[in-house]
Amino acid sequence: MKIGVVTFPGSLDDGDARRAARLAGAEAVQLWHADSSLHDVDAVVLPGGFSYGDYLRCGAIARFSPVMESVIDAARGGLPVLGICNGFQVLCEAHLLPGALLRNAHMHFRNRDWKLKVESTSTAWTSGYTESQEIVIPVKNGEGRYTADEKTLDMLEAEGRVVFRYLDGNPNGSQREIAGIRNEAGNVVGLMPHPEHAVEALTGPFGGGTDGLAMFTSVLSNLGAKA
Repeated sequence: MKIGVVTFPGSLDDGDARRAARLAGAEAVQLWHADSSLHDVDAVVLPGGFSYGDYLRCGAIARFSPVMESVIDAARGGLPVLGICNGFQVLCEAHLLPGALLRNAHMHFRNRDWKLKVESTSTAWTSGYTESQEIVIPVKNGEGRYTADEKTLDMLEAEGRVVFRYLDGNPNGSQREIAGIRNEAGNVVGLMPHPEHAVEALTGPFGGGTDGLAMFTSVLSNLGAKA
């Protein structure tokens, strides 16, 4: 199975995401922002970084890349899509996920390991976790404050669409401690923390070195079950 990872100008973590895909057992495919083809991949990852220098708003220009037109169409057709950090911002700009990511409330870049609670396992990317499981995943962002109006927040809560929540504090001031959400169908997930940096015991966070790998093995298991 093939997991495509999009490289935008300014992407920083595309190589790490491809490595995570390979460690999970997938063939990792680099997708170029200017290419409209998804090259028959089975899932797509929008990685972290600073696409197009974060001009205008984070993810605002990347949303109009040629590849994103294909990603949007494929996501609406059921293709599993994961947006990590800047990728989450792109998904919100593309209206595949509701809400927006704003400047951190404390106005500082935050880079440290963080404990999360898994709130939803009914997605293509989180079925390998257990409900309420606590995991440790690195965060590194300056514009990671998830924000939406109260009606949208209530909808996300009522429909079980909050996927991850921050524990033991809030690194960026996100409303209701939201670290990640999903679309209604569960094939599209966005989160600010970086699971691709928690896939090996040697280099992953202390106390949870491989907690992020399950996101990548989960999507392969889901794809295999549908094959």
